[in-house]
Amino acid sequence: MISYGFKKTVNRSVAEAEETVRSALQNHGFGVLTKIDMSEKFKEKLDVDFKSYVILGACNPSNAYAAVQAEEDIGLLLPCNVIIYQTGPQSTVSFVKPTVSMQMIENDRLKALAEEVETKLYRAFEEIS
Repeated sequence: MISYGFKKTVNRSVAEAEETVRSALQNHGFGVLTKIDMSEKFKEKLDVDFKSYVILGACNPSNAYAAVQAEEDIGLLLPCNVIIYQTGPQSTVSFVKPTVSMQMIENDRLKALAEEVETKLYRAFEEIS
């Protein structure tokens, strides 16, 4: 287990895992703002073949708005990243822990919000199998 995220391996392809992740996030008020296909970018920019590896930028609009209200420069740490990558015939799914990524900021309102967001993300994470 990693200290800065929730991580599990699932018996799905990366594409199937991504569908499951998107659905679980949506069930808990998150949308996906960005998708970066790292294997595609590595091939395009470096001519390197790399396993399937996707980064999704998840956002809960009301929580993001509250975060920016509490700490204007918090956009440097948003959105909440989710990664999905190939692990042999399976996929690994990891969600960031907002409480860890926000530790460097001394703001009690933001700390409480990070705990709330992390609870929602964990519930979404638990739905993935």
